[in-house]
Amino acid sequence: MFEALLSKLARGLDRRGIPYMLIGGQAVLLYGEPRLTRDVDVTLGVGPEKLSLILDLAKESGWKVLTDSPADFVAQTLVLPCLDSSSGIRIDLVFSFSAYERQAIERARPIQVEGTTVQYAAVEDVIIHKVVAGRPRDLEDVHSILLKNPQVDVAYIRRWLREFDAAQEEDLSTRFEEVWKARGESS
Repeated sequence: MFEALLSKLARGLDRRGIPYMLIGGQAVLLYGEPRLTRDVDVTLGVGPEKLSLILDLAKESGWKVLTDSPADFVAQTLVLPCLDSSSGIRIDLVFSFSAYERQAIERARPIQVEGTTVQYAAVEDVIIHKVVAGRPRDLEDVHSILLKNPQVDVAYIRRWLREFDAAQEEDLSTRFEEVWKARGESS
């Protein structure tokens, strides 16, 4: 079910020349412990100015756009929520433009899914996304990813989290260090 959707999504984005990476639960399935996920989260390597291309992809793919005013919603949230009616799977298409997101998309890892190359966020970038989200489930995902991938580039993770710390009031670095320390205690 997810595989066919991911393959269709990748082909549609590739045809439009839109770089992307899968993040969220789908990426956790690749790097961490298997768990239930009901959606697909995709970071797009374009900003909201390319909304028409993404709306075209949604229409071509038979996805229902889950907002009555896509332009206004994307302007406020940078997310275009869609629903694949045939599977009932939600797809969140996240527009991006930051230096971090551009670099993360360049680092994406190609994985074959039903004969199609699908770009998954690198393990370090999945960790960063999960630390930033910071919900208990996200931090559990980080813990499981660290246990299954002991050779992550910790310096890369710490560098980006320090940059985010400087730009906002949350202490993401401390959040990561707590999970990093707990990883060692679980070994």
